[in-house]
Amino acid sequence: MLTKSTHSLKDVRSGLLRPLNQSELKLALAHLQDIGRHEPAVAAMLQAGGPMCDFIAAVLTLSPHLRDVANIDNAVLAAAISSPLEPQIDVLIAEARGCWKPEAGISPAESAVMSRLRIIKRKVSFLIALADLAGLFDGRQTTAWLSALAEASVKAAIDHLLLSSHESGKLQVKDTENPSEGSGLVVLGMGKLGASELNYSSDIDLVIFFDEQAGIVPDPEDAIDIFPRLMRRLVRILQERTADGYVFRADLRLRPDPGSTPLAIPVDAAMVYYEGRGQNWERAAFIKARPVAGDMKAGEAFVRGLAPFVFRKYLDYAAIADIHSIKRQIHAHKGHGAIAVKGHNVKLGRGGIREIEFFVQTQQLIAGGRMPALRSRGTEETLAELTKAKWIDAETRDELTETYWFLRDVEHRIQMVRDEQTHLLPETEADLKRIAFMMGFTDTSSFAERLVEVLRTVERRYARLFEQETRLSTETGNLVFTGQADDPDTLETLKKLGFKRPSDISRIIRTWHYGRYRATQSVEARERLTELAPELLRVFGESKRADEALLRFDSFISGLPAGIQLFSLLGSNPALLSLIVSIMSSAPKLAEVIAAKPHVFDGMLDPGLMAELPTRDYLGERLKASLGQASHYEEVLDRLRIFAAEQRFLIGIRLLTGAINGLMAARAFTHLADLAIEAALEAVRQEMRAVHGDFPGGRVAIAGMGKLGSFELTAGSDIDLILLYDYDDAASESDGAKPLDATRYFTRLTQRLIAAFSAPTAEGVLYEVDMRLRPSGNKGPVATRIRSFEKYQRDEAWTWEHMALSRARLICGDRSLVSEAERIIGDVLSKRRDVAKVSRDVAEMRELIDKEKSPDGLWDLKLISGGVIDIEFIAQYLALIAPARDATAKIGGMNNTGDALKTLGGKLMPAADLDLCLEAFTLYTELSQLIRLCIDGPFDPKDAPSGLTELVCRAGDCPDIKTLEGEVKRLSKAVRKIFQATVNS
Repeated sequence: MLTKSTHSLKDVRSGLLRPLNQSELKLALAHLQDIGRHEPAVAAMLQAGGPMCDFIAAVLTLSPHLRDVANIDNAVLAAAISSPLEPQIDVLIAEARGCWKPEAGISPAESAVMSRLRIIKRKVSFLIALADLAGLFDGRQTTAWLSALAEASVKAAIDHLLLSSHESGKLQVKDTENPSEGSGLVVLGMGKLGASELNYSSDIDLVIFFDEQAGIVPDPEDAIDIFPRLMRRLVRILQERTADGYVFRADLRLRPDPGSTPLAIPVDAAMVYYEGRGQNWERAAFIKARPVAGDMKAGEAFVRGLAPFVFRKYLDYAAIADIHSIKRQIHAHKGHGAIAVKGHNVKLGRGGIREIEFFVQTQQLIAGGRMPALRSRGTEETLAELTKAKWIDAETRDELTETYWFLRDVEHRIQMVRDEQTHLLPETEADLKRIAFMMGFTDTSSFAERLVEVLRTVERRYARLFEQETRLSTETGNLVFTGQADDPDTLETLKKLGFKRPSDISRIIRTWHYGRYRATQSVEARERLTELAPELLRVFGESKRADEALLRFDSFISGLPAGIQLFSLLGSNPALLSLIVSIMSSAPKLAEVIAAKPHVFDGMLDPGLMAELPTRDYLGERLKASLGQASHYEEVLDRLRIFAAEQRFLIGIRLLTGAINGLMAARAFTHLADLAIEAALEAVRQEMRAVHGDFPGGRVAIAGMGKLGSFELTAGSDIDLILLYDYDDAASESDGAKPLDATRYFTRLTQRLIAAFSAPTAEGVLYEVDMRLRPSGNKGPVATRIRSFEKYQRDEAWTWEHMALSRARLICGDRSLVSEAERIIGDVLSKRRDVAKVSRDVAEMRELIDKEKSPDGLWDLKLISGGVIDIEFIAQYLALIAPARDATAKIGGMNNTGDALKTLGGKLMPAADLDLCLEAFTLYTELSQLIRLCIDGPFDPKDAPSGLTELVCRAGDCPDIKTLEGEVKRLSKAVRKIFQATVNS
């Protein structure tokens, strides 16, 4: 929009601007008199008076910034009032462009380049401001001159950096008189710089790419280090504040994924990003992109190459909806009250500049692929092209053109006051008066009336464009995650939804849109996620610690191999979305599982999941199908781990949702372990057979002890095992290629079995194994021959070992040996014992545990006085004394502690005591199963996830945690009394 015409301040019309007030006018005239002592032209102007003098004096009252510049640089004011303005500006911009050039063969220091650019910027911006305020320039010329200055400054800085790097040996430019030519360094001006519509105190948006094969980097692999370092210097040259001020604030955040990429990016990498992961807001940003510095030919080629990304031939509805969501960055809420002039944001607010720009850019994105004429950069120019193409009528074009330049004038005046990058109208009457007077109005009310009229016109036109589109918002407010910066309205909406750290949440969701995760790399997946976001945030916001829950969800999707199926399912299945939120808010341990092993989530997609109970038959069928495809030993172990992890997770989901209770979960976890143990034993025996053969007459059986034996495993339990074996006494070694004697054979088999469970593979650990309950504990051999087991249990075992034996259950192995082991255990437990000795031993054991393992507070349900151990000890005590009391009953096999209590307590305990112990056992089981499912470590209601606290209360059938705490105290106190009465009776 630059022309050869010349304008002089001598042509300013009378009474154009009013001074702010008389006191400011006196101060301004005093400043001018001081300047006049050094500049005769200023003194002459004061002496002559007239419109120009009145205008300059009024400007100095209205803009503290321009007054400061005049005082710092008297000569620029003298030149402004003495000579035509455009030739001066033209010369200064040319000086800026050449300030990098060597003089007498010596290149200027970086500090000298910085100083020259800053002084020129100060002079040029002063002259442009006066021309604009005087009405000699309109908004088109003002923005064009400012853009020309910015472009010259960036070009000079880039040439200086390339030449200095050439002289230091880091680069080899092709022409030292034109360092940028052929350099492969692409510097694109974006936004208002790209459109040559820069505002008065604007920052400049730059995106920088480089071609490492351009030939100026001796080793192309060094380019990724060299160019980003140069760009850090570029930013410093342009925006660091020195005694001379600054040139332009530079913003390089419009590059691909700025949070994780360097300031300059290889051209090829950029193209791959835009073609595969580019977003619609980036398409909108690149409409205005143009080369402003560096290798201009390479820049033009890059922009041409990007055209298919920016202007697509076809555009589906989801993409149009996403384009529309860009508008969520502005503070526009149709129909939400009146526009307040004071404090209004003329760029981002309702009816502001951004709405006009988005009005234009959205239609360019939709139609630019088919209509090249719509690919223009300037706002006014594009409005004219849209009219020619019949996309808008002439009235719309004229209204939006007029309002656009009116708002740009207001924007410039806001920034001229103090040279601040702001778009907010002042909130005080006195400061608003400055803007009104600078706009040529006689008072604030007439200015406000005109401004509101303009804003309403823009708002109306913009609203009509999108009135048929769906809104990507919620009833609570707008949710915008396009672009680089946080949208303030979105932060407010996130607060209302329940998030404590809205800025962090906004950043996370923008990360999804960048496609940094495999799950969000496809366009379709990001579109589904965009559609899902409002409901996702609403449901997460309803959980008490919404931020933590969403962070866990972020961790989850970061590990997913793909996302489109999940996001589509969540969008169409509210129950599944609620379940995900429940996991993330209540069960950090489950959330970690699905983050580390996303495949476990696949089972949740089974529509019959909640309807099917995880019985042994149900689990066995699925395990058989899973292992049927394994072709070798290591694959069997991996498939066992995958299956167990998924089924543990799915049992946990059923428990979490209330589809099964704690007792059912305990039995399901135990069935799963039984099946895994049986499959692992079979795999290990086959592997042993392949290397060492069979041992003649060899038989193996595995006994489950502890919670495994009594069907009380939790989600995180290890497994207590005893491996029993027998063989033909006449045999000396196994019959394989590498024969082993009996002890070594069965010891190695046991060691392999332990490794099959607990050795970490790519799929993790199957179970941690504890074999301390075998005869002689850790001092004894890992495998026990059946006759040794029988002798030990009959003659050597301690009372506590017989207590443990009362929970033993044979899980798998050779049928004959299983039967023999069951007979031995039955015989040992049927022995008539000295009741007094058993009572003494059990009481001493409980005291020892109290001393050595103090409970971790009330919620350590296992160790508290009157907790799980007390109930287990009561059941085990009764099992040992039952024969002496003629109350023998079979308690092994399918019984948990509660079942054992019912069987024995009915004969050996008062009915009220039995009922209370059963009540406590049921409550402890429900709570323990949930707590162990959801968290590692102790449960403390003050620190626990809020969702878990609610689940625990639900499991305990209590309205709140205090009531449940009281219930635990009541039951534990009563159980301890019953323990003492029972054991000491």
